[in-house]
Amino acid sequence: MTTAAPTRPSTPAPTRQDLPRFHVVLHNDDKHDMYYVTDCLHLDLPFSASDAWRLMYIAHHRGQSLLLTAHRELAELYRDKLRSRGLTVSLKPA
Repeated sequence: MTTAAPTRPSTPAPTRQDLPRFHVVLHNDDKHDMYYVTDCLHLDLPFSASDAWRLMYIAHHRGQSLLLTAHRELAELYRDKLRSRGLTVSLKPA
């Protein structure tokens, strides 16, 4: 009689939905004009021109604006793209 080796319950690999999520936050600054910030948001993130303007306007009047929430790697990518254009952007745990 042969016996099969006991099997371990497998642990599924984490999916993107399981990864910790982070908010990408745009901060107002006095260095860049509103049109430049809007163009950066429209070109570097998945926003229409009108959404980019709305998010820039919120940051301009409230001091900061929540741009999007994503898993850490993607959030860092967007933050770094915007920082490379001179904008002040931070990440906060969701």
